[in-house]
Amino acid sequence: MAAVLSRRALNRATLARQMLLARRKASVVQAIEKLAGLQAQAPNPPYVGLWSRLEGFHRAQLTDALKNRRIVRMSTLRATLHLMTAPDAWAWRPLLEPVHQRGLSGLHARALEGVDRAAVVKAGRALLDDGPLTGTALGQALAARWKDHAPASLAALIRNNVPLVHLPPAGSWNSHQNALLQPLGDWLGDATAEIAIATQDDLLLRYLAAFGPATLADAGAWSGLTGWKAVADRLRPQLRVFTGDAGQELFDLPRAPRPDPDTPAPPRLVAEWDNLLLSHADRRRVLDEAHRARVFTINGIVRGTVLLDGFVAGTWKIERATRTATVVLEPFTRWSAADRRGVQEEALRLLAFATDAEDERHAVRVLSPA
Repeated sequence: MAAVLSRRALNRATLARQMLLARRKASVVQAIEKLAGLQAQAPNPPYVGLWSRLEGFHRAQLTDALKNRRIVRMSTLRATLHLMTAPDAWAWRPLLEPVHQRGLSGLHARALEGVDRAAVVKAGRALLDDGPLTGTALGQALAARWKDHAPASLAALIRNNVPLVHLPPAGSWNSHQNALLQPLGDWLGDATAEIAIATQDDLLLRYLAAFGPATLADAGAWSGLTGWKAVADRLRPQLRVFTGDAGQELFDLPRAPRPDPDTPAPPRLVAEWDNLLLSHADRRRVLDEAHRARVFTINGIVRGTVLLDGFVAGTWKIERATRTATVVLEPFTRWSAADRRGVQEEALRLLAFATDAEDERHAVRVLSPA
């Protein structure tokens, strides 16, 4: 009979692999590889995500890795923007083609009715061969030929059929300009020569290393891919299998860390859109369902969260006024004095990391639990 893992056991295993039980000494490239990517819909959250995980992390380290083409920002897992190491981006993106094709449903599908998609993709690729373009410029150029179709949907067709990198400075700290897009192979050049395309088996092993123990539904939520049962059947002899508290089958790597459930977990401020909250179908290992609506908003925002004893206990945001930056903490329940003090100290460390003005005052405000 498979050993049973409690919710706390899953929590501690996940936090250990996500570098949230203790900050690690690692380079940006090493960390992003180990984390299997960082969601990067907005420019600043990946920087905060690395700050919460790495000792001595400075913003310039990630900015330099983007400029030096060691880290790329592009659509990958779940057809959403991620920061990936260059080898992982090249190896994984072909596997994620079905996910990107599903991204052309709904409004885009209706807007593209009757269009010769292959011809549009060929034309878009030719335009990008002449140099990087923003999505807006790409769509407008295509609409000059396909006049009856929305530029935004024509550009989406290219983005979902051609792996496109968001060239820096897009994706770097505080950069909110429209990204110039370039095909991944053109951006990386000869660096891709010896990189083999990954298999879905490879992806499951990498997923478990970063987020396990996990169910196959969890792997699907993380990647957007289906067909995980066949993968697990092939790999079962080299995996460990556990049972969750609801009887679910959990897969893991034999030597992956599974700390004692009573291992202390320090207060942490987790970034907006952090993959800690986005990579499992069942998020109870870190987030109580009763609090889900306070983290995942109706307009698609995933708020920054406070971890206490390893679980989401509130949210945070930075508010700025004249020469003042304040972390606003919103507890879900009343925090103990020790927890409150620990979170406030972490919030002040975040402000020291995230702000530059020497004359700026830093403050923390804790709201009353709703």
